[in-house]
Amino acid sequence: MAIIEGFRVQNFRALRDVSLGKLSAQPTGEKLTPFTVVIGKNGVGKSSLFDAFGFVADCLATDVETACDMKQRGGFERLRSKGVDGPIRFEIYYREALTERPITFELSIALDASGRPFVESEILKQRRKFAKHGRPFPFLRLHHGKGSVWAGEEAVEIENEESNTQTAVELTDLRQLGIATLGTLKEHPRIKLFRDFLKGWYLSYFYPDAARSLPTAGPQRHLNAHGDNIGNVVQYMEREHKDRFKKILEAIARKIPGIVTIDTEITADKRVLLRFNDGGFSDPFFAQQMSDGTLKMFAYLLLLEDPEPPPFVCIEEPENGLYHKLLESLAREFRGKANGKKNAPQIFVTTHQPYFVDALSPEEVWILEKGNDGFSQIRRASELVIVKNLAAEGLPLGGLWYSDYLDAS
Repeated sequence: MAIIEGFRVQNFRALRDVSLGKLSAQPTGEKLTPFTVVIGKNGVGKSSLFDAFGFVADCLATDVETACDMKQRGGFERLRSKGVDGPIRFEIYYREALTERPITFELSIALDASGRPFVESEILKQRRKFAKHGRPFPFLRLHHGKGSVWAGEEAVEIENEESNTQTAVELTDLRQLGIATLGTLKEHPRIKLFRDFLKGWYLSYFYPDAARSLPTAGPQRHLNAHGDNIGNVVQYMEREHKDRFKKILEAIARKIPGIVTIDTEITADKRVLLRFNDGGFSDPFFAQQMSDGTLKMFAYLLLLEDPEPPPFVCIEEPENGLYHKLLESLAREFRGKANGKKNAPQIFVTTHQPYFVDALSPEEVWILEKGNDGFSQIRRASELVIVKNLAAEGLPLGGLWYSDYLDAS
C-alpha cells in the first residue's frame, strides 16, 4: 500500500509554510509514521491542515476552481494566506511501496488575469533507477498547462540528454489537473498510480444525523465520506464478509456495553433500516434512536474493517460525541490497522483530546501552534527531549500534554 512520507503546504489559510515528515528537499528528515496525529489548541490550524488534504483530493475529483468555491472554503482569496500574493502550493512525498523509489508531487494554484483559480504548475518527479541519492528529475512538468511528459516506468528529464520518451503536452483546461487526464493513459503508469492513490483517499466528514438517514436498499462496498450509506455497507458486510462483520460486532460489544447484534431491515418502500439490538430489550433500536457516540464508534470500526481499505484515511477530531474512556482504545484500533504492513491504510488524525493522545508515542504526534506572526508552526513531539524521555519512562503523552509539557516555551 502506498504511503505518504512527507507533506508540505504553503499559503493556505493559517498554513503559511508547514511541513510534516520527509521531503525531497529534506532527505534526512524523519518520514511520517503510518499512524500520524496532529494536536493543538483551538484556532491553531488543525482544521485547515485537514482541509489541505481534502482540497488536493477535491482538485482531482473536480477542478481547482470548483475545489476553491466549495461551501466550506468560499473561494481562492479566502483560502490564500492573508498578506500573501503568491500561489497556494502543495508538495506530497510518497512511495508506492517500501521498496519503490519515492515520488514527489508539486502543485501550485494561482489566479489568472480574469481572477479565476488555475493550475499554475504541476510536477511529478523521481530519482533515476538504481540512484539511491541525488536530486529527483521530473517525468511530468507542466507550467500554465504546457510542458512535457516522459512515458514508461523509468524515463525522466535529464539535463543535456536526449530522450525519445519525451512528449510535449498542452492542456485545454487550465483548471483541471494534468494527472487527471494523463493518468488515464496506459503509457504513463507512474502518473496513473499516483492519480489512483490520490483518488482513493478517504476524508471523513461523518456526522451522526447522516447515519440516521434512510437510504435506498442495496449493498455497497465502502463507507462514504458522510456516512449516510452505513446501512448499505452493513448489508454488504453481512452478505460478503460474515466473519469480518462478526469481528466488528465483537469489538462493538467490548466498547459499547449492551449491544448484542447489529443488522438491517428492508422497509416496504425498499429503504434500509439499521437495527441495534440491546440485550436488555426484546425489540431492537433503530439508528434513528441511537446515540451519536454509538453511531460514530460503529462507523469507525466499520471503516477500519473494510476488506479493501483506502490507502489514506484522514479524520478530524474523532473524539466528538464519544465517552472519554473509549478514546484510548479507539486510538489503539487506528494504530492496529495503520501498522505499515502490506495493504494497510495510512491514518492521519487531528485531535485536541488528551485521552486519545495517551495511547500514542512521541514519534506519532505533531504539535501545531500559532506563531507570533499569526501563522501556524508545527513540530514533532519527539523533538522535545524532555517529552521523549518522560514518555520512555512510561508517562502517557496525553497527560504530559495536559500538564503543558508539549506547549511552546
